[in-house]
Amino acid sequence: MSKRAAVTSGNARPVSHARTVRHGPDYGLLTTVLVLVILGLVFVYSSSYVFAGVEYGDPNYFIKRQAMFGALGLVGMLALMQFDYRHLQRLSPLLMLGALIGLGAVLVPGVGVEANGALRWIQMGPLPPVQPSEFAKLAVLIYMAAWLASRGDAVKDFSLGVIPFVGMVGFVGALVMLEPDLGTSVMIAIITGTLFFIAGARVVHVLVLAGSGVLAASLLILTGGYRMQRILSFTSAEEDPTGVGFQTLQLLVAFGSGGVWGMGLGVSRQKFFYIPGSHTDGVLAIVGEELGLVGVLVVLGLFLVLLWRGWMIMRRAADPFGSLLAAGVLAWFAFQLLINVGGVTRLIPLTGIPLPFLSTGGSSLLVTLLAVGILLSVSKSAVFESVPERPRGVRRGATSAAGGAR
Repeated sequence: MSKRAAVTSGNARPVSHARTVRHGPDYGLLTTVLVLVILGLVFVYSSSYVFAGVEYGDPNYFIKRQAMFGALGLVGMLALMQFDYRHLQRLSPLLMLGALIGLGAVLVPGVGVEANGALRWIQMGPLPPVQPSEFAKLAVLIYMAAWLASRGDAVKDFSLGVIPFVGMVGFVGALVMLEPDLGTSVMIAIITGTLFFIAGARVVHVLVLAGSGVLAASLLILTGGYRMQRILSFTSAEEDPTGVGFQTLQLLVAFGSGGVWGMGLGVSRQKFFYIPGSHTDGVLAIVGEELGLVGVLVVLGLFLVLLWRGWMIMRRAADPFGSLLAAGVLAWFAFQLLINVGGVTRLIPLTGIPLPFLSTGGSSLLVTLLAVGILLSVSKSAVFESVPERPRGVRRGATSAAGGAR
């Protein structure tokens, strides 16, 4: 039998290959993010206007700043969505350098802005202060994704993979801890550790690094007075309900007051100085009080859709760099969500880590939207499942000798 006869009779299996297709962004992800941003603006105002009116003499103080950073973030998100993410691999050293300069500038007297005993912000003229550690989170993600994508199997080697990884991440984490900001340091470690694992690092190396990180965090908690208070507020809140346990218990009161359907939008009572930080890491409790269990489930459902779309983008990314970028953003949002929700529901100690899109924080919202823009850029180049390659000389719809016409 000739080769041609074998092809037309169906005895030879057609060759399969994967297709990389340029198309529009993931509109499901884009829509979900826009809904979360709108909800965030609503609840930033609802949870902050009482505190803002008393503390700053302007009930709109926080919502004006959040709306400004949200608008900048949306513009940046749309710009990065149109930008080919592959260029970020070449730009990653410059982004990392800029992040290090920003983290160093915070520590310079007269440049860094101190609030509540922490040096975390930089004031640039009449503009609201920005938090360089938030931008460092994204810069480190991009840099490590580019570095790991270029290393290949070298990430498995201790001297070529583990030591450089620990050195780079440790240096950034040390600068952040000088502010001090344990929460952001932990998030940077989680994001980069996830990338290291996904890039193919040995499991034993990942476990050793994770164990070392937990040990270091535990020592920092035990030696930091305010950090130890967070542990006591988790374990012994009822023993000091008006002291260290006040915030933890009042968060639970807010959820309980809301019941299933909530008290009504804007009707929260706990935001009247019962919940410290009701507009920052405690915003989900205000959602629960005003919109009830139903409202909380809607918010969590939106996050699940976002994470699902991010997972699909990661799986279909056209190259290792795109896949690692998507994985880093996915880990960022997932762990920040888990840590915040766990803290306000007393499943874990409170950490001060904000809820993405909903908590007050201009720098956080801006950088989060920039990360979404990168994710949308990756989604525009997707590898689809393998499809049979049509043999030469056989037209689409041609019949086989054995099967006859269809």
